[in-house]
Amino acid sequence: MPDTGEDLFSLLDLTEYEAEALEELLLLGRTTAPDLAEATGIPKARIYGVLDSLAEAGYVKIIPGRPKRYQPHDPSEIAARAVENQRHAYESFRSDIEAVEESFVETYTPVRDRAVDELSPTEDLFHVVDVGEPSERETRRLFREAEDGVFVLTKSFGYIDAVRPAIRDAIERSVSVDVLMLSPEHLSETNERRQREIRRSIAEAFPSASVRISDRVLPWRGTFVDPSLEYESGQGLLLVEQEEIPNHHRQAAVTENPSFVAGLWQYFDLLWRHESRPDEEPERL
Repeated sequence: MPDTGEDLFSLLDLTEYEAEALEELLLLGRTTAPDLAEATGIPKARIYGVLDSLAEAGYVKIIPGRPKRYQPHDPSEIAARAVENQRHAYESFRSDIEAVEESFVETYTPVRDRAVDELSPTEDLFHVVDVGEPSERETRRLFREAEDGVFVLTKSFGYIDAVRPAIRDAIERSVSVDVLMLSPEHLSETNERRQREIRRSIAEAFPSASVRISDRVLPWRGTFVDPSLEYESGQGLLLVEQEEIPNHHRQAAVTENPSFVAGLWQYFDLLWRHESRPDEEPERL
């Protein structure tokens, strides 16, 4: 694990000149561009561009005057801003990928793996993916491909931020969305607070979505779409309760077997109609 200043500089994705300038600024506290160029050996023709890049990244602030002076932010602020910069870059990257993902998958998925009218007798009942980004990616796909309804069985829907655009897309296509959450009394204080925030955000962002609360402890959770009691359609993702295993070691099952999805839906429907209650008014949570 990195534990020195030099290690942090290596994580900031800076050019050699930018790293040298920032380190020297942290030692000097405040200085002018010419003085910094002289202290670091950075060419004077480059120093202003280097400082502008550091300021744009949020690591340095510019103090107006004649001449202008440059001052580094507090080291803890620099570290926090580095994390925020990476988060923003990731969100931008994820949005770019999601914009082309459907077309990419449609173009390059082998013909034998495309949707067929009837599953072959030798086709696997399900395949597994890791919990985390892979399972979130599959969940987004389910929302995007849903034509009729999406059903979510979850403890607190803590991963909602990763699938929010896909939820919005489904609702805009008039796909119904039903979310069954675990009763707060079965959650830790942290998860209860997070669930309360998520329930409120669903009510505000997706008022057409239905949310109910289940008192029964849920042995599994997941998402499935377009179930049919005639076993003609349906896809799903589920994972079983394994509290003793960290998320990064867990796996989720993905299925396109209509009969299996119909069974999941019947379990969901029983809980929804007989062992759950409507969500309270979110504004009163």
